[in-house]
Amino acid sequence: MSLPDIESVQGRFGAIDILNAPGERTTDEAVRGNRIDFSHGDVEAFPPAPSATAAVNAAIARGGEHAYSRYRGHASIREPLAERLSCFTGVPIDPSRELIITPGTQAGLFLALSSLIGLGERAMVIEPDYFANRRIVTYLGGKVVPIPLSYDDSTTPATLELDRIRAAAADGVKVLVLSNPNNPTGVLYSADQLHEIAAIANRHGVVVVADELYSRLVYPGHTATHLRACGIDPDLCITLLGPSKSESLSGFRVGAAVGAPAVIDRMEKLLAIVNLRTSGYNQSALHSWFTEPDGWFDDRTTAHQRIRDDLVDVFTNAPGFRVRATEGGSYLFPCLPQMTVSPAEFIDELRKHTGIVVTPGGEFSPHHGGSIRLNFSQDHARAVDAARSLVQVAGEFAT
Repeated sequence: MSLPDIESVQGRFGAIDILNAPGERTTDEAVRGNRIDFSHGDVEAFPPAPSATAAVNAAIARGGEHAYSRYRGHASIREPLAERLSCFTGVPIDPSRELIITPGTQAGLFLALSSLIGLGERAMVIEPDYFANRRIVTYLGGKVVPIPLSYDDSTTPATLELDRIRAAAADGVKVLVLSNPNNPTGVLYSADQLHEIAAIANRHGVVVVADELYSRLVYPGHTATHLRACGIDPDLCITLLGPSKSESLSGFRVGAAVGAPAVIDRMEKLLAIVNLRTSGYNQSALHSWFTEPDGWFDDRTTAHQRIRDDLVDVFTNAPGFRVRATEGGSYLFPCLPQMTVSPAEFIDELRKHTGIVVTPGGEFSPHHGGSIRLNFSQDHARAVDAARSLVQVAGEFAT
């Protein structure tokens, strides 16, 4: 049986490549028993708070009471969650109109962009930024308007080309999608930058989809500013949040979207035909979010900072590598040295011969193929050892 030879369908799915998706490479024969997989965090090295599993188990034990919820999630979970997220982001949230529980932040991103982008419409996408942003826009039949982010100089603040955003907005582009902290670079946008983005959005009616998945994991000397607290019209902002990464709840597939009621309504309608709802039982894991034991998250931040610092030291002292220290989140995005093989060949050789898995930089921008992304939410000693092995392999291909 052959699939319909419809050009528009082929084109949409041609924009989706899952080869380098987190965890995909670990299924290869050569990587079984791999040394370390930097494509995603290690939930054994950093397990979720015990209260998350306990809450889900309790929901399962209650059965039907928790199996089904409204499409946008259990009211008994949304109401206290809205209060906690209001405190975190600095702006009140109406749990009935401005909040939807999603099957992970990734699903929230797809639902939000699907609610905003029509065939042929344009959307601003930061380069580099989360790999799904560009792919979802393209899948929806939209056109990507690239906005460069300059971050290479680790001694100065990263620069987002706001003039490009102003020009695109003035030209009629009505959607901007970004992650903050930026995935993959770990850059945090300054309050001034975000206030200017809010002003541009207000002036031109641009809806901003702000993925703030890592905005809780911020290192000393840096502050996460939430776009929704920067004076943006509430109807022009969708904020995506979740406990998948910093709190290690990725396996539970729960997240949240906050913002414009009209867009939240559209997201709910779409969720209803895609997945009906976020898993009724797993929604209960959100009870543990922001309610972990005193000091639990501070300890986690400190542990990640130590790993980050040691990895930065490894790459800073390696010939030809360039790296910027992560400001928020658990990603490093080092630039590879000049080698006798291509970055893709190097990544393949690294995986085959050492079992070390990294994500190609080209996943995040067509202009950043010379970089690699590492999720350093790993066992500390194994992560450092793997980084040293990575540098050694690169040295074997040195020009």
